Amino acid sequence: MFRICVCFLAGYLAMVIAACVLNFHRALPLFVITVAAIFFVVWDHFMPKYEHRMEEFLSPGRRLLDSHWFWLKWVIWSSLILGVILWLTFDTAKLGQQQLVSFGGLLMYIILLFLFSKHPTKVNWRPVFWGIGLQFLLGVIILKTNPGFMAFQWLGEQIQTFLEYTDAGAAFVFGEKYTDHIFAFKYLPMLVFFHAVTSMLFYLGWMQWIIRKIGWVMLVTIGSSPVESVVAAGNIFFGYTVAPLLVQPYLQGTTRSELHAIMTAGFSTIAGNVFGLYTFYGISPIHLLTASAMSAAASLAVAKLFWPETETPKITVEITMKMEVGDSRNLLEAASQGASSTISLVAHIAVGLIAFLALLSFVDAALSWFGNMFDYSQLSFEIICSYIFMPFSFMMGVNWQDSFMVAKLIGYKIFFTEIVAYERLSKMVYLREEAGPKFVNGVQQYMSIRSETIATYALCDFANIVSLGIAIGSLTSMASSRKHDIASVAVRALIAGTIASFMTACIAGILSSTPVDINCHQFLENAFHSSSPKNTTDVVSCCQSLLSSTVAKGPGEVIPGEDHSLYSLKNCCELLISPALNCSWIPN
Repeated sequence: MFRICVCFLAGYLAMVIAACVLNFHRALPLFVITVAAIFFVVWDHFMPKYEHRMEEFLSPGRRLLDSHWFWLKWVIWSSLILGVILWLTFDTAKLGQQQLVSFGGLLMYIILLFLFSKHPTKVNWRPVFWGIGLQFLLGVIILKTNPGFMAFQWLGEQIQTFLEYTDAGAAFVFGEKYTDHIFAFKYLPMLVFFHAVTSMLFYLGWMQWIIRKIGWVMLVTIGSSPVESVVAAGNIFFGYTVAPLLVQPYLQGTTRSELHAIMTAGFSTIAGNVFGLYTFYGISPIHLLTASAMSAAASLAVAKLFWPETETPKITVEITMKMEVGDSRNLLEAASQGASSTISLVAHIAVGLIAFLALLSFVDAALSWFGNMFDYSQLSFEIICSYIFMPFSFMMGVNWQDSFMVAKLIGYKIFFTEIVAYERLSKMVYLREEAGPKFVNGVQQYMSIRSETIATYALCDFANIVSLGIAIGSLTSMASSRKHDIASVAVRALIAGTIASFMTACIAGILSSTPVDINCHQFLENAFHSSSPKNTTDVVSCCQSLLSSTVAKGPGEVIPGEDHSLYSLKNCCELLISPALNCSWIPN
């Protein structure tokens, strides 16, 4: 067996070298994956043998650092705070004040968590600062650097391509016209395929290895307990009902703060199995991947601030990192069990959406009937949510006009599911891309690209009323003796998971620039004087910016913003059909 493994490894390395020689750019992803795998394999092999020697070698430096840590930590924190202030100053001067609002929103959520903390005087600030710092660092790497953005963009494209192989099985079972019922016969089969593959990876031990590495990073940096770190890492792939199974034997001995962190981590992220659905709705895959990774780190920071640890965790690192391989006897059985395990999940999603959308329609009809009693037949679930959650969406960095629309989506997500919210968001994205009228009968139809981006991050979690009941039931079945503790921490965990996503949206708002990097003044003049289509995304974005900066006092008293011409303003007004500006007031 050893000789076979050596021959296989040598053949694989020869293949990688040959691919790099033929076309290095094409083979770059394979090269990076191979180097990373070799590094971690070597690390796993040598660390147990030489860990004590490395500690002895580094001990003089550690003692020196400990002796000067009292004043050194103040220097480090002061430098970081000063750097953030300077960066925000220059970024605000370059991109506008919305980034500053997002930063204020991030501070607001941290203060609210502290004020309503279970034990505010016992907060350990290391997990809080490190969790938010890791969240911010991931955002900078992915959203602000070309290599990070390209890497996650490539990863998102590969996941999409991988999930589309489901079409072969769906077409065989449901026929070539399966796309006529695209949700039932295209998306739901993706869940079956995804679970079959992850079950095979779990049988091989690869999935446990990946989760251990991510959990170890969180353990070392954030300082969370081993149980919390493993579950937070597992939630990126499996979701809030499956990830706790990784530590099921130890749930009986966890503290209440650890139970709270486990549930918060589940509520604040999405699972890989629903990735296909959201991208099917047209949501950006890179933003979904970034949001899930950032919220995994934020969940532990929020959990430790909202419910600080007051007990001593009993579960050690060595015990937690030993994950079971599973009860499958071979690879094919693992694939079969993984596919079969999705039967209840597929049925749950299908019947849930039928029930929720029907219930939403009934609630809107009932509210309209009630509002009609007071001559306000427009009353609906959307209207109520737009006023309740508007302050939260505005503090994420969404502009005032769009904040009501994002608030509606947050209401859909919390009281129904994120699937309903993303379905509504996808319609707005489609209307903007088609450059339809922005207002119809005085009702706004879509938002700016920046608002869509922030909304994508704010909705990217499982924090909703439906998931609350499912999470309580699944955790109780794993640790029946802790059912009272689970029930007592559940509501706070739901709130914490929601705020973790809001904080991720704030960081996305800080780091995201307005995607209009063109000279709108010259661009609009050329666009309206040519025969090219007027409803492109760039034209609509420039027109939105122009209309928002225009001052209108009355007929003939209209001052275009940003030094634009009246000709461009009139064309933009007629294109977007804005109710905020009477187009007849604009002189020819």
